[in-house]
Amino acid sequence: MKTTSNKSLSTFEGNFYAIGLNYKKADAAMRGRFSIGDTAQTNILTQAKKDGVPSLTVISTCNRTELYGFAQHPFQLIKLLCEHTEGTIDDFEKVAYVYKNDQAVSHLFKVGTGLDSQILGDFEIISQLRNGFRRSKKHGLLNAYMERLINAVIQASKRIKNETEISTGATSVSFAAVHYIMAHVPHVSDKNILLFGTGKIGRNTCENLIKHTKNEHITLINRTKERAEKIAGKFNLVVKDYADIQSELAQTDVLVVATGAQQPTISKELLYLKKPLLILDLSIPRNVSEDVKENELVTLVHLDELSSVTNQTLQHRAEQVPIAKKIIEEIESEFIGWVRDRHFIPTVKALKTKLTEIKAGEIDYHRKKLEDFNEEQAQIISDRIIHKITTQVVNHLKQANGSTEQHLHMLESMFQLEESERE
Repeated sequence: MKTTSNKSLSTFEGNFYAIGLNYKKADAAMRGRFSIGDTAQTNILTQAKKDGVPSLTVISTCNRTELYGFAQHPFQLIKLLCEHTEGTIDDFEKVAYVYKNDQAVSHLFKVGTGLDSQILGDFEIISQLRNGFRRSKKHGLLNAYMERLINAVIQASKRIKNETEISTGATSVSFAAVHYIMAHVPHVSDKNILLFGTGKIGRNTCENLIKHTKNEHITLINRTKERAEKIAGKFNLVVKDYADIQSELAQTDVLVVATGAQQPTISKELLYLKKPLLILDLSIPRNVSEDVKENELVTLVHLDELSSVTNQTLQHRAEQVPIAKKIIEEIESEFIGWVRDRHFIPTVKALKTKLTEIKAGEIDYHRKKLEDFNEEQAQIISDRIIHKITTQVVNHLKQANGSTEQHLHMLESMFQLEESERE
């Protein structure tokens, strides 16, 4: 398990952590153990609130499962993850990573802008992040820090999309699947293609199949038939009942599975084949049982095997990475500056309050001592002096680099700023 951190961005709520695993070290089977469905995500957030975790969000895709949140120790988040998935602490330690404070921030920027995706520049992850943060906000688990952070990541994602060519060319998982089919299935436009599952990946795959294969023999099956019919109507495709899947498989040349179930939905018992069948499993956890390979007519390909099918496009995208990193660096730096300023603002406010108290005392003293004392003018001059002092303090703290804490303590001690004054 990899743990990294550098300068602290900790707050009174603890440290900010990113914990999780992805395609780089965790294979599909391991990612499947840590896969989190909608119900599990809700359960994690509910438990986190009971446990006193102040802010937390969860994302789980076919390529990664991650928790971002505040905790006194990362094990609080690791425990939450393992308690609500099939993964164990031992599993986690073998393949996972833990990032702390600004390293966690940097990791989230890479994830949200597609630089950490299995297929470089795949921006589908940003919608997953948006959904995760909305869910956290609904549960009252989104503090100002994380809300500002996700907005910064979204801003970076938009700028990279608009200012670079890192997302040009089709390289999503769904396109990779279609590209594979076109490369390995002769006369693909004449083949019978069955798409099982009509979630987001299923819909995208369907669109790419129609666009690139010119195939008019595509059939859709979904456990909820109404969803399949909605998609089919858009493309004028055939929809079959889930009960017909066995007979449909016997007629199919290419099966694309994107069902998103927690257990395999296709197994050897469903296969009564008289001709070769190519099966592409685009699901995490795997939705096609390994036992289908016992049928000699079956060729099974999982999404992890598809990531290298678009090398030419990816090479062009890779050339755009330095530009993307500069954009991230700029926006991330702005965010870090906001965090730094937010850290010392309570002390500056307390200082301003203390100076205002001193001002009030002095004005009251001179009002009693001087008959012709001009209180209005004294108020104006005093307020300008206080403003100039606090502005000078803020500018000094911004330039204090690593000694900000030392200067804050000095101010608090010098002006006797109590804890209550800094809240």
